Amino acid sequence: MIIGVDGNEANIEKRVGSGQYAYELISHLLKSDHKNTYYIYLKEKPLEGFPRNKNSKFLIFGPKKFWTQFALPLKLFSGPRPDVFFAPSHYGPRFSSVPIVITIFDLSYIHFPKLFRRLDLYQLQHWTEYSVKKAKAILTISQASKEDIIKHYKVDPKKVFVTYPGYDDKLFKPVNDQKAIGKVKEKYKIAGDYIFFLGTIQPRKNLIRLLEAVEGIKNIKVVISGKKGWLYDDFFKKIEDPKVRDKIIVTDYVQDEDLPVLFSGARTFILPSLWEGFGIPVLEAMACGCPVVVSDKSSLSEVVEEAGVLINPEDVQSITDGIQKVLTNNKFAQVLSRRGLIRAKEFSWRRCAYQTLSIIKSAGNVA
Repeated sequence: MIIGVDGNEANIEKRVGSGQYAYELISHLLKSDHKNTYYIYLKEKPLEGFPRNKNSKFLIFGPKKFWTQFALPLKLFSGPRPDVFFAPSHYGPRFSSVPIVITIFDLSYIHFPKLFRRLDLYQLQHWTEYSVKKAKAILTISQASKEDIIKHYKVDPKKVFVTYPGYDDKLFKPVNDQKAIGKVKEKYKIAGDYIFFLGTIQPRKNLIRLLEAVEGIKNIKVVISGKKGWLYDDFFKKIEDPKVRDKIIVTDYVQDEDLPVLFSGARTFILPSLWEGFGIPVLEAMACGCPVVVSDKSSLSEVVEEAGVLINPEDVQSITDGIQKVLTNNKFAQVLSRRGLIRAKEFSWRRCAYQTLSIIKSAGNVA
């Protein structure tokens, strides 16, 4: 079978979220599957280190503007024809001569449209809608998202499949070397105990309420790591507030090799998002033995189960109480750490790739 794959989400530097998912999934598909041929469709040359194997081929073409709507459909009609096309993102080709499989991460744009820029919101709403209609199969990353997709788009439940993401189990593991932790803390100018947040800086991550929640917590820093997303001006205005200014450390994007150290050195990891499709940083934190405090909305309770503290992200006091529950009870924090290590082992990119390939092959055999 010839499998076409949209590689653009994976072909970016500083990958997070959907980019991380696409890269890891393509990488593990090519590592584990040497029987099928893969055409990787790109609008720009592949970055150094982009996944490949002896049965993969890059197809690079333009125009870049509206690539998914015009350039890609034309290539699928006129170029070498795959048996099935997989888009590890919300957007499949507008028109396609072959069966399509897509991934939808979450429907946060439906629940919180005001948290998105106008153009991004338009694309998410309209391009996802036509992609859902055309797709032979839809992958998603949590049971919560599957139920959301079925309810909102009125699709057959048999068409939607949950394939949980994984984590790099060679990289993300507990770091007990205090010198190594001290060195990384010094690198990012972190002094003393800290709470860790990792994610794109955007309104959905609910960072302003997090800052309000830590105003009254003494002797703790909040380390916020992640690249800028969109609509972040209010956040950067808030960190200048005298009530929190001395408690906040913003590191921007953090290199992968530093993340296990930052997770291991933190008193707790917090993700108070208003909506998440899965929350890979939570999985990475648990794999490093870091106690987690997460939102009780959407998928996060599904991911952590009994291995984390659940908070109401729309209630500042609930966020404060959740953090304090870990900070003030070392035995409880140790219990969460052990539970998190066990829970994290239930997820893997290898399994995700195996399940994904099975679904892609089934869709490719549909006439």
